[in-house]
Amino acid sequence: MSKKRYTLYISRQLARRFEETARNKHGGKSALVEEALAASLTPQHVPGIDDILARRLDEISTISKTVERDVAIITEMVSLFVRYYLTATPPLPTDEQEPARLLGRERFQVFVAQVGRQLAGDQRLVSQVLETIVVNNPDLFATAGDDAPLRSRPASGTATKGHDDEKDSTHG
Repeated sequence: MSKKRYTLYISRQLARRFEETARNKHGGKSALVEEALAASLTPQHVPGIDDILARRLDEISTISKTVERDVAIITEMVSLFVRYYLTATPPLPTDEQEPARLLGRERFQVFVAQVGRQLAGDQRLVSQVLETIVVNNPDLFATAGDDAPLRSRPASGTATKGHDDEKDSTHG
């Protein structure tokens, strides 16, 4: 194995310690420098640290997958809501737009306050709703169509009269 030559400059105090250590080790200065550089440039193996890091990385990976799933759910929910809202809400006449804006601002303030309260609690609303659906209507996700509005799919052959009433009461 060929070796590369370097010229180094070190302080006089460090040079004295270096020469003394090289004399005591009987390996020479080059061997001492090579050993010190190898130790300095090679990561130290600390027993158990690899296991701790691997466990922590697994935890982070699990958390990351949960966050990724939650973001995908939120993205789909917002997309579906916006598509439904834009296709189902008729434009307002000009004379009704300003009162609607004022009402919208009030509703938005209430909405933000509700979001704050929900985030302050332990249980998320989406989790509560999904748990309720799984208990009360476990086949909903298997039977719901992608584009059809909920009111056009009556459950168990019954009419869904309440959906039109809810729409009227929530849109002003």
